[in-house]
Amino acid sequence: MKDYVKIAWRNLWRNRRRTLLTIASVLFALFLALIMRSMQLGSYSNMVESAVKSSTGYIQVHEKGYWADKSIDNTFETSDSFKAMIRDHPNVSLIIPRLETFALLSSGKQTKGAAVIGTNPALENASSGLEAKLVSGEYLDEDDQAVLIADGLAKYLKVNVGDTLVLLGQGYHGQTAAGAYPVKGIISFVQPDMNNLMTFIPLALAQELYSTPDRLTSLSILLTDPDQMRKTRDELIDKSPEHLEIMVWDEMLTEMVNAIEGDNISSQFMLGILYLVVGFGILGTILMSTMERKKEFGIMVAVGMRRTKLAIIVFIETLIISILGIFAGVLTSFPLILYFYHNPVPLTGEAAEAMIEYNMEPVMPFLLEPGYFINQSVVVIIITMLTLIYPMTVIGRFKIVNAIKGR
Repeated sequence: MKDYVKIAWRNLWRNRRRTLLTIASVLFALFLALIMRSMQLGSYSNMVESAVKSSTGYIQVHEKGYWADKSIDNTFETSDSFKAMIRDHPNVSLIIPRLETFALLSSGKQTKGAAVIGTNPALENASSGLEAKLVSGEYLDEDDQAVLIADGLAKYLKVNVGDTLVLLGQGYHGQTAAGAYPVKGIISFVQPDMNNLMTFIPLALAQELYSTPDRLTSLSILLTDPDQMRKTRDELIDKSPEHLEIMVWDEMLTEMVNAIEGDNISSQFMLGILYLVVGFGILGTILMSTMERKKEFGIMVAVGMRRTKLAIIVFIETLIISILGIFAGVLTSFPLILYFYHNPVPLTGEAAEAMIEYNMEPVMPFLLEPGYFINQSVVVIIITMLTLIYPMTVIGRFKIVNAIKGR
């Protein structure tokens, strides 16, 4: 085998231009595939991360039936021991207790319905970076009797930091929920819907306002290793009361899952077209090489080399070209992917608007992980190996006399 490799290596560099052209075809295919895949997977990862950190978590605990009917009556009581059980799981990095409901917000003559999120301010900030979205005022403390209000909602209600805001809603089992609280801070979201609707208050204040002491609508759970999400969910189910429902994010955010799957299918189709074009390019180079080397093949078989050994040498030649092309493709694409992984591309226009609709920053992030490098490299090797069908057929069927004569 060592001799075969040595002969194959020498054969490659007898025609440097042809070899370099084939390597360049492989490099081009892999370079484009890696850049495209990194962009796609990066945008998917950013979309999922934004959604789970700001709303559902990777896993969410709530009362059975709550996800279908998000009513204040579908809350559940929590205990320190239950939260400690979740917190002590080795894959759980953070749990965020929330009481989510609605209220009519009023200031002077201005009134508007809004979403009210009762939460632990420190944990919420650790999850979604809420404090960084402050545009004026101060962030909430756990024992505050005040609210944070979204910038668009504040403008509609014509309130500023320090102004009093009246909240009126329906509490647990039909009780009246009414209170007047000062605006401690104003936050800004990139998504218009959130910027026009969101109000945050400390969890203890929300439980008092809505008459739900020690009750929550959900516990959102962030994970150390999201790849172990379903395993973690199953382990938590085994230790949880039967009246609770534990769901993973893709069971709750089905619209986003469908959007990702649809986009992924179209992107895979585009990659397939790219590989098809480049595959024909590689095949053309192999065809040219085979036709030029027919006389060489004929002479080698005439002097005693078996056709199987000749086929092995050609296979090794193609494998070496694939490996060199893949190495060059990874080497040229990795610095670019690494740069854009740390410096996402800012978006404008319709692309930015589409990102904002999913509560994401209008940037194109890149994903850096070994998985897609390996997958795309394997695909390129398979395509290159498929181009061997023609030379192997020629080697198995050519007539020695005609090959030597160049026919």
